[in-house]
Amino acid sequence: MRQDLIWRLESVAFAGFIGLMRLIGLEAASNLGGWLLRTLGPRVSTHRIVMRNLRIAFPDMSVAERARLAIDQWEQTGRTFAETAVMDQLTPASGRIDIVGADRLEAIRRSGKPVVFVAGHMANIETMAAVLVASGVPVQVTYRAANNPYVDAQIRAARARYGVKLFAPKGGDGARELLAGMGRGESVALMNDQKFSEGPEVSFFGHPVNAAPGPTRLALRFGTVILPLSVVRLPGVRFRVTAHEPIEVASTGDRQADIKRGVQAITTFIEDRVREHPVDWFWVHRRWPDRVYAALESDRSASSRA
Repeated sequence: MRQDLIWRLESVAFAGFIGLMRLIGLEAASNLGGWLLRTLGPRVSTHRIVMRNLRIAFPDMSVAERARLAIDQWEQTGRTFAETAVMDQLTPASGRIDIVGADRLEAIRRSGKPVVFVAGHMANIETMAAVLVASGVPVQVTYRAANNPYVDAQIRAARARYGVKLFAPKGGDGARELLAGMGRGESVALMNDQKFSEGPEVSFFGHPVNAAPGPTRLALRFGTVILPLSVVRLPGVRFRVTAHEPIEVASTGDRQADIKRGVQAITTFIEDRVREHPVDWFWVHRRWPDRVYAALESDRSASSRA
């Protein structure tokens, strides 16, 4: 009962936040969210994770430049969080999203065959889902449910306002839904840039990471391609969403090797996008394994003693 009460109070606060963002409108909400996290983000403990990640990814970047990038990415995160409340005002129909590669999406829609969409946590990831919905491609969007079920219901309702209705939660039940959906000809959309300890080890910014094999396994199982998506934030609360050249996963008979090649191809694609627009990536999670962070601190200690 105590937990339920806490969840309900959190839900009321979250509903108030959504109400305020919708009241002040898209641009004001984005500006407010950006200002809040740009101000508060550098003062929380997570900022240390951001700085460590930037040192791992960009060892040759100056300290001052990494510090500026860390603050700028907080603003991006704040903007995205606030914009989620008003995503129905941020769709292709709003004129705020430029779409590159729309012909690829149209070809998928016409074919009636499923593909596996993949992306990284760049800029406002909800815009990619909005583009897929507008394209007419039937697609299941995977998501990680919020711990608070009442807040989770509000998040799902916010997404439903701009048309996302086919959800597949991460985990066992979600995996079964994805398989069933692809069997019906529905595509799936998955994020593939976060730590997944059980996945194969591949290279990301020259360091080992473990990445989820799910998208590659699905592509192999259904004999289809992986279609990478990316999003870039533009000035004036505008975005550019790109449907890139598909990744074809060869089936050689060595299933584990085939999966690893597919996972590496996706990870390389994401690294390339982060290098192009580093401010857009979600730097606040521990992407690399513990040993990479330990080596980073060891190198730092050695440098300080030299």
